[in-house]
Parts: sequence; structure tokens; C-alpha cells
Amino acid sequence: MKAVLLAIALWAVAGSAAYAESCPALLQHELPALRSNQTLDLCERFKGKALVVVNTASHCGFAPQFEGLEALYQRYRGQGLEVLGVPSDDFFQESDDPEETAKVCYVNYGVTFAMAATQPVRGSDATPMFRELAEQAGQAPRWNFYKYVVDRHGKVVAYFPSKVKPDDPALLAAVEQALRD
Repeated sequence: MKAVLLAIALWAVAGSAAYAESCPALLQHELPALRSNQTLDLCERFKGKALVVVNTASHCGFAPQFEGLEALYQRYRGQGLEVLGVPSDDFFQESDDPEETAKVCYVNYGVTFAMAATQPVRGSDATPMFRELAEQAGQAPRWNFYKYVVDRHGKVVAYFPSKVKPDDPALLAAVEQALRD
């Protein structure tokens, strides 16, 4: 019996090491999904794909960028782009009610890309994904709608502040680079 337990333990360690090698550190996390009991397994969902990660807020003046993010997603998803929206109240512009957040995203702006439940995105309490994004980019979000462009290997290739719209030529160029890498 001890030999079986030891074999299982060794298999689990080897399996987790293989998982770590096959999945970029940035994606080795889970986030709760917006308005759902399910979680987003970031590696399972985004591994091998280019990704735009954006911290959002429903009551922010930049919220109309949801439309541009959706258009970006529709334009490039066939080439392997994913978009992940992560609502945050770090700047005090997100509702405490997840139903209201979901309504803004899904009903008001027609979002079909992945949305996480509200998460902290800066400082020591930031989610591990946002800590990794900030470390790679050398910049944590300074406001809502910061956009991080990540290549297929989990590396940040560019980041853009709130004022840069999703259809900005520099952001589009970064997305196209991420799709090529």
C-alpha cells in the first residue's frame, strides 16, 4: 500500500512539473467567471493563444471601450486571439453587484469574450495573473482599461494605458505581433 501511495505522489509531482513546463507562468491560475459558479482555468482556456487582458470597470468613462474590445476579439479570434476582461474596483468604479457588472458587459455592450468576476489588479492583493502582468510589463494598471497584449508563449509584448482605444494602430500592431510569435 505504501508503494502505491508513493507512486501516486511521484506521479502527481511529475504531472505538476510537466504542467508547469507546458503552461506559461502567467496562465497557471484560475479566476472565478463573471456571473457563474464556474472558474476560468486560464491555462486550459488560453494556452497557445495570443491574449489581450484588460482590467475593466462598469462605471468608468472608458467603459465604451467594451465595444472596441469586442470588435477586436471578433476581428482576430479566428487567428487565435482571446480577450479576457477582469472587472476591478481598485479605482472605485465597479459595482458591488456582479449582476449589474454582467448587465453592463453582456447586455449594454454585447461582450462575448471571457469575463472574470471582480478582482484586485494592483498592489500586494492583486491576483497572481495581474502581479505577473505588472512584473513582465514593468507597469501595474494605473487606471481602468489598461490593456496587456500577451503572445502565445505567455509573454507580455506590449501594454497600453486607458486612453489607448482597442482600434489604435499601435495596439493592433502589438496584437498582430503576438499572433505571429
